[in-house]
Amino acid sequence: MKLRHAMVCSSNQNRSMESHSLLKRHGFDVASYGTGAHVKLPGPSLREPNVYDFGTPYKFMFDDLRRKDSDLYKRNGILPMLKRNSTVKNAPQRWQDNSGDGCFDVVLTFEEKVFDMVVEDLNNREQTLMKTVLIINLDVKDNHEEAAIGAKLALDLCQELEAVDSWEDAIDDVVAAFERQHKRKLLYSISFY
Repeated sequence: MKLRHAMVCSSNQNRSMESHSLLKRHGFDVASYGTGAHVKLPGPSLREPNVYDFGTPYKFMFDDLRRKDSDLYKRNGILPMLKRNSTVKNAPQRWQDNSGDGCFDVVLTFEEKVFDMVVEDLNNREQTLMKTVLIINLDVKDNHEEAAIGAKLALDLCQELEAVDSWEDAIDDVVAAFERQHKRKLLYSISFY
């Protein structure tokens, strides 16, 4: 079964883009989205994040932050992250605006509040195709090390789903095996397009 995936992350571009990059390198048809109102990147303090509109190119963000304080944003990993992101796609996209991008077989989220937002959004959309979509949450802490671990776990999960004839018939077994093997709990829900 060939899958199309979406990575969804609310307040950063790290977890979703790390997974997007890894899945893409392994031949998956993948897209990534944020769910917030804006793209927020760490700033010089918690009260001073860098805020960009969705659609702002990663190269622009990289140049802007390099100009503001190159040492700070290299040290906290934001510049390398933006450089990686720019090799994956041009700019961040917003989940709520993805209606023209087609249907996904599986949507992965990396925090429970994003999972809830995606499920609610899909349930509130007009369901014209009656095509199933599997939404899975794999909690991943928001730091560079955990994002890399989360990406590998997301790849493993997607490969397991792709190996079955029908995820609809096998999802309970796939989730149970994943949880046993990786000692990570998953949430999942099924919705329709």
